[in-house]
Amino acid sequence: MNCRFCNHKLTNIFIDLNSSPPSNDFLSPEQLNGPEVFYPLLVYVCDNCFLVQLDEFKKADEIFSKEYVYFSSYSSSWLKHCENYSNLVTERFKLDKNSLVVEIASNDGYLLQYFKQQEIPVLGIEPTRGTADVAMAKGIDTMVEFFGESFAKKLITKHPKADLLIGNNVLAHVPNINDFVEGLKVALKDDGVITMEFPHLLKLIEDCQFDTIYHEHFSYLSMTTVERIFAANSLTIFDVEEIPTHGGSLRIYALHDEYVKSRPVSEAVSKLREKEKLAGITSINFYKEFQQKANKIKYDLLTFLVNSKMKGTKVAAYGAAAKGNTLLNYCGVKKDLLDFVVDISPYKQGKLLPGCHIPVVNEDVLKREKPEYILILPWNIKEEIMQQLSYVKEWNAKFVIAIPELQIIDPK
Repeated sequence: MNCRFCNHKLTNIFIDLNSSPPSNDFLSPEQLNGPEVFYPLLVYVCDNCFLVQLDEFKKADEIFSKEYVYFSSYSSSWLKHCENYSNLVTERFKLDKNSLVVEIASNDGYLLQYFKQQEIPVLGIEPTRGTADVAMAKGIDTMVEFFGESFAKKLITKHPKADLLIGNNVLAHVPNINDFVEGLKVALKDDGVITMEFPHLLKLIEDCQFDTIYHEHFSYLSMTTVERIFAANSLTIFDVEEIPTHGGSLRIYALHDEYVKSRPVSEAVSKLREKEKLAGITSINFYKEFQQKANKIKYDLLTFLVNSKMKGTKVAAYGAAAKGNTLLNYCGVKKDLLDFVVDISPYKQGKLLPGCHIPVVNEDVLKREKPEYILILPWNIKEEIMQQLSYVKEWNAKFVIAIPELQIIDPK
């Protein structure tokens, strides 16, 4: 396998999470009698450009099918983040009714709705039919397509180029990252701005967030590597912010190279570049102990679950997130150790988690069964979840977090 950015031969394994089904391939009860396909979850790090990546074991157009069950609008904290972002960039870049905001991987319109409320023209580009239909029902113009250079060239024959081109948590999802960034350059207005948000590789390593690795995520990104990818496509990153979403992310701001004088590169860019260098992001040794750290999390969680079961203690989970499916499948957790998982999304309720086949139920089951422990799988929004489930203190339940280390939290 060669690096998807620089084509350098990959020989350094970052982590081997064995094999699992794609994290959003939830099953119906009827599908339990049929075969389930597992794919390797083997991640490499390039010792030339330091892009962390896995092979395209399952094709992107198969993963992002019409049955895709991830809808962005089911987290209140995420929606607030998006509303704040829309207000920030609208003011910073003077967006108005004469501008065009284009979002790639616009999902169910979770973000573009806030620009639309300000009467700023918007266009969503979303590869999954089900989520796109929800966005269009909100009145958000959405094209059901995969984004890349070829599509971008067709796009600009029918629509103006974007004043603001957005990609939240999409850069990691594209198998051909060079083609994707080439498409960004094509679709961007001469003096337009690109913003991209993506989980920060530095935080992933420091906090051992191995559960954020799954088949939808082809790349795991640092500022150092993303700068190189954008520069190779004549785009300059002129600003960057470290933001708390998804356990620690970056929001980059980019524009065409030839317009960099209009928006000078901020000091934040060089500071973050230096921060990553000091941490060791450009040294292959920095990546070598990640497997051992992940294994410790696995052993600690399994010890807790087995001991709880031996004592007759009931443990349930909350949040049927993709990261939770990576965690449970790597740890080998089945429904003999975890009774059920609660999720507020009706698109997941009544289904079973891929691989481990734990049933996904609504919150009424949690209130009825009253488990002593609740394992929060989407730990990145644990504060939101613990507040939402504050009533569990009525039966003395405790919350459990597995990453970055096992924690038991008493809500009292």
